Amino acid sequence: MQPKREELIKLAHYKMPFGKFKDQYLVDLPLPYLVWFKQKGFPPGKLGQYLETMLTIKDNGLESIIRKLQKEYPED
Repeated sequence: MQPKREELIKLAHYKMPFGKFKDQYLVDLPLPYLVWFKQKGFPPGKLGQYLETMLTIKDNGLESIIRKLQKEYPED
């Protein structure tokens, strides 16, 4: 199943709500941090889904897609 464009746009603008990387875009999180979450278990809900998706995006070198969405669809 391919993610919908609207969800990718939301993902592009979603910021980490807590911790060392609070208020940073998920695309800016270091890969080892995302891997750590995978090993420990992603949090429930939207954040966990977005972190898992971002790990897949980064693992496949596709961050440029998220950065392009950030530019093409700026936050309100």
